[in-house]
Amino acid sequence: MNIAFIGLGNMGAPMASNLVKAGHSVTVFDLVESAMQALESEGARRAETAGAAVEGAEVIISMLPAGVHVKSLYLGRDGAPGLLEALEAGAGNTKPLIIDASTISPEDAREVAAAAKEHGVTWLDAPVSGGVGGAKAGALTFIVGGSAEGFEQARPVLDVMGKNIFHAGESGAGQVAKICNNMLLGILMSGTAEALALGVKNGMDPAVLSEIMKQSSGGNWALNVYNPWPGVMEGSAASRDYQGGFLTDLMAKDLGLAWELALGSKSTVPMGSQARNLFALHSAQGSGSLDFSSIQKLYREGE
Repeated sequence: MNIAFIGLGNMGAPMASNLVKAGHSVTVFDLVESAMQALESEGARRAETAGAAVEGAEVIISMLPAGVHVKSLYLGRDGAPGLLEALEAGAGNTKPLIIDASTISPEDAREVAAAAKEHGVTWLDAPVSGGVGGAKAGALTFIVGGSAEGFEQARPVLDVMGKNIFHAGESGAGQVAKICNNMLLGILMSGTAEALALGVKNGMDPAVLSEIMKQSSGGNWALNVYNPWPGVMEGSAASRDYQGGFLTDLMAKDLGLAWELALGSKSTVPMGSQARNLFALHSAQGSGSLDFSSIQKLYREGE
């Protein structure tokens, strides 16, 4: 397929790379020149603008930081038209399928989906789970909101980048599910960091304590797969000085989305609210660009 990929960050770049490796013709665009150069060296084509990237595309995939970026790309901004207005027909007379893998609010996803429908374009919100490791391995979980027909159309492309592909429901449902998942992840990571810090301050070896909890009822994804204590798990962000991975600022953003979702539905999320406050504090203290597992540092102050 002719695929346009917009947004080559920590997640987008390996996702686009896997599409190239699978034999798809991929045109990429990102505001960071070096990100495009890296994909170009792997066989992708680079475009000077997002509009140029989508010319002739059968599928458009975007992976952007926040809802404001997604809406700006597709709906336009400051009088400039968005991609929905600028899109030309793709292969044959068929307009391209759009898959947005960003994590944004359900309201933003539904707004863009409705605008896409007016332009005769199928737009899916398909946020992912699995982190940078999952993106590199082509083992992401895709949580898709949109029509059943669009979901089936997207499956062959998503299967290249992911291992678990779920149809969550209509437009926005993918975002609701992802927000719930990331709220739980934020709770688990902050709780895991808290437990490890408590044990270490009372004489435990963090590796020994981690293994005990992994095999006990405290086992969870943050502990088992993404241990936040430096040196405990080889290859983890914690063992790379918390560089790369899923940024603290992005976790804080997602927990903010969970808070907004809770307000709108009058839901009670006391633990989610606490996690939001912790990650916001951690970010405010200068750790926003570190991996979110660096929340461990918040519990190690004063050591």
